[in-house]
Amino acid sequence: MNEITNKLLEMISDWKVGFTGAFNIRENGECAGRRSSENITISPKADKSGIVITVKSAAQKETVYIPACVTKSGVDDLVYNDFVIEDGADVIIVAGCGVHSDGEEEARHNGIHTFSIGARAKVLYREKHIGVGTGSGAKRINPVTDVRMGRNAYMEMDTMQISGVTDTNRTTKAVLDAGAKLVIRERLLTDGKERAKSVFDVSLDGQDSGVDIVSRSVLKGDSYQEYHSVIRGNCRCSGHSECDAILADRGRVRAVPELYAGDINASLIHEAAIGKIAGEQIIKLRTLGLSEEEAERKIIEGFLK
Repeated sequence: MNEITNKLLEMISDWKVGFTGAFNIRENGECAGRRSSENITISPKADKSGIVITVKSAAQKETVYIPACVTKSGVDDLVYNDFVIEDGADVIIVAGCGVHSDGEEEARHNGIHTFSIGARAKVLYREKHIGVGTGSGAKRINPVTDVRMGRNAYMEMDTMQISGVTDTNRTTKAVLDAGAKLVIRERLLTDGKERAKSVFDVSLDGQDSGVDIVSRSVLKGDSYQEYHSVIRGNCRCSGHSECDAILADRGRVRAVPELYAGDINASLIHEAAIGKIAGEQIIKLRTLGLSEEEAERKIIEGFLK
């Protein structure tokens, strides 16, 4: 792996001098390292670019790393990754993508992830995106996540994107069986003329299934964000969608939460709040010795934590 890849891995994952357990590192559209473990198997796809990650039922609180890095302009990377989580497995998946560009051509990574999560399985999915480099070429990351959850399965998605990504379209779709629970925590920071769009589409098809979506975003410079969520309650179920945004400078945001109740016992809630950093918060922190810029940074860090 080149030096830029090593730096990106430190930013988006738990990389130090290597990974413990199963991992697959993708660099500029190619495999830069791969290892399976006793309970987690990683194998290449035969028909298209990507891998199949199979987590056996015996896996309990094990971790698998699947970071992807684009380190130069002119790379258009597209990967299809399938996750098969067997009944009763308990796994942490550390994903993430870093895009670096020092040229005039754009650098792009599109990751399409499908999850088949077995009954009673538990998945913690952590994903961080970042764009770096001094080049004028756009840095684009477009993740697509498609989830199918079995009976009484649990999945928590913790996703974060910090500034540097020129343009991103983030799409998450999920279908839940009886008793399944999905928790999504999204954090976004855009700056300059960056653009971000998040789309969530969740169908609660099984009795007593539930979803909780919370998106927090900060918009600086002339950046623009869109938030779209659709929760379909097709049975006795519970759903919650929340979008909170802080506007700084000339940032703009559009939030469109949507609920569909197809059953009298569907309990669905949506919330949206958009505002600016309160002046009294800045004043309070400045009395503690912080500059206005430092105070604003602390408030944003706390909001996105």
